[in-house]
Amino acid sequence: MPSAHAPMIRESVLKAENLSKQVSSPEGPLTIVHGVSLDIVAGESVAIVGASGAGKSTLLALLAGLDLPTTGRVLLAGTDLTQLDEDGRARLRAQRVGFVFQSFHLIPALTALENVMLPLELAGRPDARKGATETLSRVGLKDRVAHYPRQLSGGEQQRVALARAFVTQPAVLFADEPTGNLDTATGGRVGELLFELNAHSHTTLILVTHDRELAGRCERVIEMEAGRVLDASIEKTPLREVR
Repeated sequence: MPSAHAPMIRESVLKAENLSKQVSSPEGPLTIVHGVSLDIVAGESVAIVGASGAGKSTLLALLAGLDLPTTGRVLLAGTDLTQLDEDGRARLRAQRVGFVFQSFHLIPALTALENVMLPLELAGRPDARKGATETLSRVGLKDRVAHYPRQLSGGEQQRVALARAFVTQPAVLFADEPTGNLDTATGGRVGELLFELNAHSHTTLILVTHDRELAGRCERVIEMEAGRVLDASIEKTPLREVR
């Protein structure tokens, strides 16, 4: 019988194999991502950092199936994204993935509650209102559920976006500069909340950021330069066990 204190085996949830992305330019073919291979396990928090133009957001889009690589493949929860059509990738994202962006991407005509209910309703969940209300309360917005995005501050809008991303309890959350449009103090509070939700939900977090302090809170930092990964193995803190 295995020891009760034996370390938990953390399964791979996202794997990139020799991933490259090439686009056309007036000067000829331009390679944005060069031969990237990564293996990210369930519950891990990973930051992708580098200068502007390093290929961070392109890599994030490839890992999330928002874009297809020129060569290589991405396995998300065991499914090869390169073998799915656009509708198939969209279905997999709806089931397994959450997103938070620098621009909040809330629907202006919907209240905070309705914005957070939306992914649950699209998934056919009968408890959409209850789940959305509880998640908004968790991010400190129980008194803002009936407010529209234009009635909320930038920090409040990003908290609604976080609630919407986490409400489906995704296997992987992709966050692209989630504090980039916020002032330092508000960004710090949103970053704190991001990691609290990540730990609470045991969701794998993949974060693109220029904020080295935010990146430093992740378990691993991936440094990119000119489309290449310089180091994908810098561990910041011990990996958490996921039960």
